[in-house]
Amino acid sequence: MGSVLSLNNSRIEHHEVSQSDFCKRQRLSSDFCEENSRLIPSLPDEISFQILARLPRINYLKLKLVSQAWKAAIQSSELFKLRKELGKTEEWLYILTKVQNDKLLWYALDPLSRRWQRLPRMPNFAFEDESRKGLNALRMWNVVGPSIKIADVIRGWLGRKDAFDRMRLSGCAIGAVDGCLYVLGGFSRASTMKYVWRYDPILNVWSEATSMSIGRAYCKTGILNNKLYVVGGVSRCQGRLTPLQSAEVFDPITGVWSQIPSMPFTKAQVLPTAFLADLLKPIATGITSYRGRLFVPQSLYCWPFFVDVGGEVYDPEMNSWVEMPIGMGEGWPARQAGTKLSVTVDGELYALDPASSLDNAMIKVYDYQGDAWKVVAGDVPIRNFTASESPYLLASLLRKLHVVTKDANHNIAVLEADIQNHLASFPPAPSPLDDAIHEHAEAAAESETDLWKVIGTCSVGSAELVSCQTLCI
Repeated sequence: MGSVLSLNNSRIEHHEVSQSDFCKRQRLSSDFCEENSRLIPSLPDEISFQILARLPRINYLKLKLVSQAWKAAIQSSELFKLRKELGKTEEWLYILTKVQNDKLLWYALDPLSRRWQRLPRMPNFAFEDESRKGLNALRMWNVVGPSIKIADVIRGWLGRKDAFDRMRLSGCAIGAVDGCLYVLGGFSRASTMKYVWRYDPILNVWSEATSMSIGRAYCKTGILNNKLYVVGGVSRCQGRLTPLQSAEVFDPITGVWSQIPSMPFTKAQVLPTAFLADLLKPIATGITSYRGRLFVPQSLYCWPFFVDVGGEVYDPEMNSWVEMPIGMGEGWPARQAGTKLSVTVDGELYALDPASSLDNAMIKVYDYQGDAWKVVAGDVPIRNFTASESPYLLASLLRKLHVVTKDANHNIAVLEADIQNHLASFPPAPSPLDDAIHEHAEAAAESETDLWKVIGTCSVGSAELVSCQTLCI
């Protein structure tokens, strides 16, 4: 099912598009054009393609309904290659939400038209027979994922007679590479899965991709050199959950997963006693692609306590891990329960520091030369949804920083921050004179007001934010 969401009053306009029609990709040829007809009468198809390639992509769902020939043309890779040649590629924001019964729904925002598209539902996940074993043999320690607190999930399982049979998908990881979205692993009926699902925005369809080498839940994903890296997470082994140090990389061109060296978790190896080593579990709490390497902040965890221990950096050229710079690891702002959320925008690494509460959240940027995090914007307009599992997300869209949150009416709100112009708007350092200080404070306050701009809202009811990614096609 594909549909378009109107920004006005966030109404949903449904356009029936059977997913079964897209299950098989066809190559554009005259065989599946209507007999003796052209895409546009009296025009060569080459010219018609030039016209279609220049139209906004948000209109393609409706245009596919014109005829089978138009549908085949719009779903062809040739059309999107032509769009790239013409400089007509568009970058959209894709947001994953969780609704009642832990169902996952995707929404896409076209930032230029400010219109929304709802993606087809993800296929049902397969379950393993092993998941039908009882709870008695299962010893689970608590881990917090990027948005869903597994500690709370586990507490919900306890005391439920048929908990395994009714358990929904949670703890999956999200990635975007080579023009497609990927959903990886997660828990289902208490088993960690290795399945991978891919969404193709050209065909508007989900399909199963090559599975990971092992089942993972709450793993972290990053993109380097057009390859998808997966690190850490937890796996179920012999009736218990075990933290993973292993990592692997997926090449979307070949469809093959390859192993890379495991994270050393060096700080976890120097604990003073065997008791602490058994009590504190090392986990990866975030990941970001920055300056051609993967930066993975880490923590030692024992519910409900987290101890930050810096992190490690993977260099794909050396195929090895090194310790993260001290200032970067110690100052990396943490979201709830120790999770580290960040995004690289135009070469700069940003993070949102909720401080003591979201009411006075700040945007920080990492100074690579000085190995320190610096505040670049304060008073981020985020409501304090303390009960929300993921009150905000960060995204890089059209080379600008964006914050995704929910507004006072519980609608998804996408906020754009013009950081570069914001920094340039500050006057030089004030003089000791009182009037100069006063003028500087007024200018700073006015600049904070002009920093944020809402570029899209969407009504999703009580749905929770889970993750977001951007795709440019």
